Amino acid sequence: MSFFISDAVAEAAPAAQQADPMSSLIFFGGMILIFYFILIRPQTKRAKEHRELVAGLAKGDEVVTSGGMMGKITDVSEQYVTLEIADNVQIRVQKPAVATVLPKGSLKAAQKD
Repeated sequence: MSFFISDAVAEAAPAAQQADPMSSLIFFGGMILIFYFILIRPQTKRAKEHRELVAGLAKGDEVVTSGGMMGKITDVSEQYVTLEIADNVQIRVQKPAVATVLPKGSLKAAQKD
């Protein structure tokens, strides 16, 4: 049988070089730092800013909700705010639904458009 197929001559592979455990530890530490600065830190910063925005809501502020409703705050309770979105039309929304506080007079400018 060895007439058609030559016998394979296996050569011993050179010993694999062992990586320094400290370098792999530094690599994983660097990856964790990259994830922290690119993903985790900006998200916590945005969440903190939104909590401060919700805590600072006051009567008379002009806001936009996450659903896109624009209105003026007429009442603030513990968990809800009441928005006047048109003359004699008021709705209640949860405080976290407020996405942004607009500068004063923004609603009048938006109604003219």
